[in-house]
Amino acid sequence: MVDYKCGYSGLGVGVAVLDTGIYAGHLDFGSRIAAFRDFVSFRRNPYDDNGHGTHVAGIIGGDGTASGGRFTGIAPGCSFIVLKVLDRFGNGRKEVLLKAFRWVLANRELYNIQVVNISVGTTCRSACDNSLLIDGVEQLWDENLVVVAAAGNQGPRPGSITAPGSSRKVITVGSSDMLTGKGAVSGRGPTSECICKPDIVVPGNKVISCGTESPFAYGIKSGTSMSTPVISGACALILEMEPSLSNVEIKRRLLLGADDLGYDRNIQGWGRFNLKKFMETL
Repeated sequence: MVDYKCGYSGLGVGVAVLDTGIYAGHLDFGSRIAAFRDFVSFRRNPYDDNGHGTHVAGIIGGDGTASGGRFTGIAPGCSFIVLKVLDRFGNGRKEVLLKAFRWVLANRELYNIQVVNISVGTTCRSACDNSLLIDGVEQLWDENLVVVAAAGNQGPRPGSITAPGSSRKVITVGSSDMLTGKGAVSGRGPTSECICKPDIVVPGNKVISCGTESPFAYGIKSGTSMSTPVISGACALILEMEPSLSNVEIKRRLLLGADDLGYDRNIQGWGRFNLKKFMETL
């Protein structure tokens, strides 16, 4: 399998996006796609036959060029390392995710990978499947990578956090505007290990971000997949300013700066993400 390398200098914080791919022609990404690896169809050049990954990447770090600055991601100076692990239907296999995790570990220094966005979740058929995915993301975490995973859209029943977001270590993100009432799908804890999850929540309903139809396209999507990249982008942003921060320190800053919504911890985690507080919290 051949890696795509675009020749980007890699000066920005590298964010690995494990998803359906990326539409490299979108103006908001410029030349910041540092690498692309296709674990599904083994194609060399970047593509996205679903649109989910492009939308996620735009939230993380689209620079707003195509919209004249109207729609801008959280960390427009980051670089993207895109690993296609989901097919055109948005489906994937546990084995593929595990291969992608290993690739990230092997290539983290080459591409300055510091943040890993996983807007992917599964309600695995067995506890063994869950444990393999959780072990995989925790290996990334133990190497001081900031791993951010979706809580999943299987809520609102208790215990509906999907793997690998059910890991006690990684930063698990739910959707603050999809917690209760009609359309309440954001996954909630506790996990099978009785861990309170998610860790934090972010608006995820009807989010506008990059599309795949043209270099100027934007689209609307909803779910915890759209909440998760907000946190990944924020982590990249703080690492640009304070590169010595550990993943544990960053997680602590996120939780300390969250706004309490008044819900149970297994619904809202520590609360709704507040970017201003996050950037200022010592």
